[in-house]
Amino acid sequence: MVADRCFPVSMNELIVNFAPTGMVATRERSPHVPLTPQEIIDSVLEAHAIGITLAHLHVRDPEGVPTLSPDVYEEILLGIRRDAPDLVLCLSLSGRLEPDFEPRRAPLGLKGMAKPDMASLTLGSLNFPGKASINQPDVIVGLAQAMRVAGILPELEAFDSGMLQVARGLIADGVLCTPCYMNLIFGNRASAQLDFLDVANMTSRLPDSCYSAFGGIGHWQLPANALAVAMGTGVRVGLEDNLYLRRRELATNAQLLQRVHRLADLHERAFMTPGRFRELMRLKPGGGEYGTLE
Repeated sequence: MVADRCFPVSMNELIVNFAPTGMVATRERSPHVPLTPQEIIDSVLEAHAIGITLAHLHVRDPEGVPTLSPDVYEEILLGIRRDAPDLVLCLSLSGRLEPDFEPRRAPLGLKGMAKPDMASLTLGSLNFPGKASINQPDVIVGLAQAMRVAGILPELEAFDSGMLQVARGLIADGVLCTPCYMNLIFGNRASAQLDFLDVANMTSRLPDSCYSAFGGIGHWQLPANALAVAMGTGVRVGLEDNLYLRRRELATNAQLLQRVHRLADLHERAFMTPGRFRELMRLKPGGGEYGTLE
């Protein structure tokens, strides 16, 4: 049984944040990456059957190009909720795709059952191999405020300790509310690494009342997941971050998820249900608002 550790929030129930597809992978790199709306819907529903807490969604247009189109997001959200109305759904508003505020704000206007429960909010700019993710301070604040007005929970993302300082400042200024949820992403060449110094530095700067998950890029996904399971935090897992099950063997999303469940079983940690996450984060059911759960 996992005991309380040095985190602001440590628990036995394992948050499993499923990231089935991103902006970079192509069919040439892996035949298993879901790209079309129906492929993404099917992948999320398969993951829901295995056991996930929330799904972090990127989408593509009909030509396979990454997009922030509210129409494409709406198709996928409605498709998932027809069969998994309880699942917590999060939209990516990545600065790697679009640096400006208005295109990133647009999906926050979706209504009814197409309304997202969460949306990503990267807390600073950073370099990925070959491309930067641009997140200007005014855009970060603007998106946080737009999410709050819409009743959508931010999925905070931090790649280095400076971004955690931004989160603490936004909470102090009343821009962000607590409890909050944050992904700590390790292994990007220009960001925090999965070593004990960086992990300690990042986790020590988490805001109070913050539920967190570790993600690892590329071959760092498995050690990041294993460390998170052992330490009492959550995991982010899926083909967005890592295409391989082991060296030279391509993975499916189901295989990556099943491996996380095996790790959780070894540590006697049950995965956190979407309903439990909603209770902790004050999220009303599908299409509802972030706030007090009646």
